[in-house]
Amino acid sequence: MSADDDSRLAGNILLFCRTLRAAGVPIGPAQVLEALQAVVAVGVHRRDDLRCALRAVLINDPSQFRLFEQAFHIYFRNPRLLERMIALLLPSIERPDSHSGSAMRRLAEALSVPGERRPETDTQIEVDRSNTYSARELLRQKDFEDLSLAEQQEARELLLADIRLFAEIATRRFRAHPYGRRIDLRRSMQLMIRHDGQLLELARKRRRRRPPVLVLLCDISGSMSHYSRMFLQFAHALSSRAQNVHTFVFGTRLTNVTRRLRNRDVDTALARVADDVVDWDGGTRIAACLERFNREWARRVLAQNAIVVLLSDGLERDTQSDLDFQMHRLHHSCRSLIWLNPMLRYDGFEVRAFGIRTMLPHVDHFLPAHSVGSLSSLVELLSHYRDGTTQVSRAA
Repeated sequence: MSADDDSRLAGNILLFCRTLRAAGVPIGPAQVLEALQAVVAVGVHRRDDLRCALRAVLINDPSQFRLFEQAFHIYFRNPRLLERMIALLLPSIERPDSHSGSAMRRLAEALSVPGERRPETDTQIEVDRSNTYSARELLRQKDFEDLSLAEQQEARELLLADIRLFAEIATRRFRAHPYGRRIDLRRSMQLMIRHDGQLLELARKRRRRRPPVLVLLCDISGSMSHYSRMFLQFAHALSSRAQNVHTFVFGTRLTNVTRRLRNRDVDTALARVADDVVDWDGGTRIAACLERFNREWARRVLAQNAIVVLLSDGLERDTQSDLDFQMHRLHHSCRSLIWLNPMLRYDGFEVRAFGIRTMLPHVDHFLPAHSVGSLSSLVELLSHYRDGTTQVSRAA
């Protein structure tokens, strides 16, 4: 195989990985390099060997095998122009069922992107980034309510790219450490026994540190529909990056959707959430839902000094409810309470509604949640978080 053939083969594998990633398969740079090494190892003489090698290194979830098989069949059947391949082979895709329909739809969208075209001769990837920064910045500040379907997909990718590791917090348990601030009496006595009762050195210890447990409470009432759906996509991205994330949705009742959001495919996860939740786009009973959370779930998910993120506009219509007591109880059960309110996007926002006036004194941070930039500010706060503050902070 000549150098030109090697270059074209590497370019084809790279574009194939990009197509799978655009269709929703999580593929990183390390997997792309492993795919190239696998192809070099097995060769290209047998189609089945090539398919098995790529699937072994690119697919980690068995539920994505069907998506890979369809993509491989379409992509490598005709190694010429991608545009011609799409026009000839897309009608031959078998009809997807209810479980894989979203994945097949995203695969078709990924293959039909105008910018992803395979040259007939040498593969040269050129990316025009002259207008990238301004477009991304505009999308970051654009309201979720004004996003188109294509912009929602781009916003989802921006949120996924902005998520980083949370700052580790100190726990109540200790571990041995030579530079710890506390003296470990038990280990010090053990060292004395080893040295015939002579105290030659003091053993030290310090607190164990780990990422905080994150609890998300999402209001799915009618007034929050555009923001709750985007926030659930954000919650799915957090669940895929962090281990201890618990997600609840509430309107007129409280529903735990933590297990549903653990599915790797975001469309499948949100579809299953929609099947479980019966009060979507309905009314709001914040006090009743918080009362149920405090009574049934607080000891389970807040026992490890968790951080609670509450997404709601605070429009509680029942002025006779015990909202003040439930917020007080929630605030004292967690390490810190962060309230995201989309109404903060208005410059003339004033604290007048009963629910907002009642809830605000019990939160540590009061932030907006109407755009990608506002949710990225939340990620920035969590990535540098140390301890909650007693003063309410408001982001612009």
